[in-house]
Amino acid sequence: MHGFKCVIELPVDSFGAIIPSLQERRVANPQTLHNTAGAGETLRPVDLARLVGLSTQQIRNYADAGVLPPATRTEAGYRRFGPRHREALLAYRALAAGHGWERAGEILRAVNGGDTAPALALVDAGHAALHEQRLSLQAIGAALEEVAARDPGAFATPRPGLRVGEVAARLGVRTSALRLWEASGLIRPGRDRVTGYRTFGPDDVRDAQMVRMLREARHPLPRIRVILDALRRTGSTDALRAALAERRAELERRAMAMLEGAALLHRYVTGTPGEARARVRA
Repeated sequence: MHGFKCVIELPVDSFGAIIPSLQERRVANPQTLHNTAGAGETLRPVDLARLVGLSTQQIRNYADAGVLPPATRTEAGYRRFGPRHREALLAYRALAAGHGWERAGEILRAVNGGDTAPALALVDAGHAALHEQRLSLQAIGAALEEVAARDPGAFATPRPGLRVGEVAARLGVRTSALRLWEASGLIRPGRDRVTGYRTFGPDDVRDAQMVRMLREARHPLPRIRVILDALRRTGSTDALRAALAERRAELERRAMAMLEGAALLHRYVTGTPGEARARVRA
């Protein structure tokens, strides 16, 4: 494809999904967890913080937010934590890498409140949403390949300033279809300054031709808009392919993070003994 400009910047909602922020991505901590507290040992906030590479204030914030189970207090009022708090913290931060911080907090608060059913429902919903994002990405990729496979000559450059009726006749569609595509944000014809009539330039006609082709392949309008918006930003089908590949890799990373988070959540919920070997998130 030619004639497109701009740098790739896919919309946040393009694939039905929210891309995790940088702070939620997995960051390996070189500190190992083999020296964690024993079954009967208590931990000060600073001890727990050191185990996972956090500040003591973050530990207090997590405790106040209900992410950690209630802590015991010394006679002087200082918090004391134990192995279960460590397991909760590891589960929370692992879940956050796949589900996001807010959802991870909801999961841990439900568990700490003694009701695992809502927590499991949230985990299931996260996996289901990720699966839908993957299916949407596959469909978008298929639509892109249909555009790329079309003979460039099929998108012939017409003279500028075509009216809506002329474009409709050229494409073999009704004028009402073009108006619907415009209302849906798929095409963006200009307006004659004197008459106010729609005028289609070469790029507008090309976009309309792609919409018609993808509609004939039964792609829904929202998906077509994603393709066109992305093509306008990337400048080529190759650049959009690269963006889609990057998005697929991101989904795979999130899926692995969800899997790891589920394992640590299971250990926390069931009280399964054993040392935590998961990488800690920053």
